[in-house]
Amino acid sequence: MTGLAVDDAAWASAWRGRAPGDKLLLCAGLVGCALVLPPWPGAVLVAASAVALALGPARVPPGTFLRAVRWPLAFITVGAVTAVVTVDGGGLGWAPDAAERAGQLAGRAVAGSAAVLLLATTTPMSDLLPLLHRLRVPAAVVEIASVTYRLLFVLLDSLGTVREAQAARMGWSTPRRSYRSAGMLAAAVLTRSWDRARRMQEGLAGRGMETGLRVLPDARPSSRPFLVLAVALPAAVVALTLVLR
Repeated sequence: MTGLAVDDAAWASAWRGRAPGDKLLLCAGLVGCALVLPPWPGAVLVAASAVALALGPARVPPGTFLRAVRWPLAFITVGAVTAVVTVDGGGLGWAPDAAERAGQLAGRAVAGSAAVLLLATTTPMSDLLPLLHRLRVPAAVVEIASVTYRLLFVLLDSLGTVREAQAARMGWSTPRRSYRSAGMLAAAVLTRSWDRARRMQEGLAGRGMETGLRVLPDARPSSRPFLVLAVALPAAVVALTLVLR
């Protein structure tokens, strides 16, 4: 276990061996449908397709998918509420078309989030980063994403070590001690992360590194049946939406 449930699910997914470009094409098509099609029934079809693929053929654990989607849902809920509130001379009020605007916003956001999570829970970052290079994403952007991904696990390791030491000293035995330990934990992890980042920067500069870290790509051939699915599923969603509308 690496410490990130989404990353663990991606490494254990039944789609782990499939080409990242194939999965990106499928998920990008679903995200495009969520953005372009009418929320009803387009967003519902996109969300249902993404969840069915994740929990079915990709074999993502349902608990992991639900835990991953709860934070996007909380963000979407806050965004939908703020989108329908108006402020005028009479104070706070609801916009005339509040229900419709909230439904459209939430529907598109939930469908798009489900499609992105399908990619996140089936494709590790180590597969996506070389793909971004091949898609000619700016090297600086890819390098920042790569370093952030690697340092994230260092941060989680420091967090677990410090918290375990505090628990061994009864640091979480009472609410008052827990409050104090939480502050000390945040400060310790912040300083450790800052120090490791500084040492990494000095080490890379000492080696004269001016380009990104080179690694051997793990080439995975595309699957023609999967490519057909990646094109046919968004097309089917578009056709069903037009028929049901």
